Amino acid sequence: MRDKIKQSKRIIVKIGTSSLSHENGKVNLDKMERLARVLTNINNSGKEVILVSSGAIGAGMQRIGRNKRPEDLPLKQATAAIGQAILMQMYQKFFGEYNQVIAQILLTKDVIEDEIKKVNAKNTFETLLALGVIPIVNENDCISTTQIEGYRFGDNDTLSATVAQLVGADTLILLTDIDGLYTDNPKDNKEAKLIPKVETITPEIENSASGTGSHLGTGGMATKILAAQIAKTCGTDTIVASGEHIEILNALLQGEELGTWFVAN
Repeated sequence: MRDKIKQSKRIIVKIGTSSLSHENGKVNLDKMERLARVLTNINNSGKEVILVSSGAIGAGMQRIGRNKRPEDLPLKQATAAIGQAILMQMYQKFFGEYNQVIAQILLTKDVIEDEIKKVNAKNTFETLLALGVIPIVNENDCISTTQIEGYRFGDNDTLSATVAQLVGADTLILLTDIDGLYTDNPKDNKEAKLIPKVETITPEIENSASGTGSHLGTGGMATKILAAQIAKTCGTDTIVASGEHIEILNALLQGEELGTWFVAN
């Protein structure tokens, strides 16, 4: 049992586009509803919760009738602008069913790099959490072209780890389309084995990562290892686990050995 995880007070949950979408790219409303219910219940238990959510471009794609992620940058930005409003509207509906107040925070890299903006962002998070609000975070895709083009330092895995640094989170949970870190790509190698615990991120661990796992998202296991490394340096434990069943969050926070646990310093 992961007793350290059970004692977590401040938790960040990052969920990717592939975990919120059907295979055809359309938003999975059932998953969104269950995510709202589970996170509200975790919040009700006395823990503090921050959600880092992808899915804006996916939601925008659905609204404008596209089933393939745009490659043209202005179209990506426009799709994100359309989708972000839709995404928050859906979150408002689902969280509202459980009387849970949410707030939207859109970040860009300069907010973290500028000391005054950084302090203001931190104060906003702290005040929202003190009020029992669940902040929902995404990168401002219309402004930050680094993220929208999928570069390594701009994905939402890295964003969630940066937020963990900012607020001093105890645990970061990255929900993805794979069970955790494997010794090899399990889609190609049936002999690949799940690595349940990583205490040191070695070159071998980094080499075991593969690229993007879904045509819907921008990240892959490599970005999750990078996020775990960032979180690790500020004392935040990271768990990479499958987002297929949202209820896994309850099991993870009860200390069950699921996914891969990157132990913090």
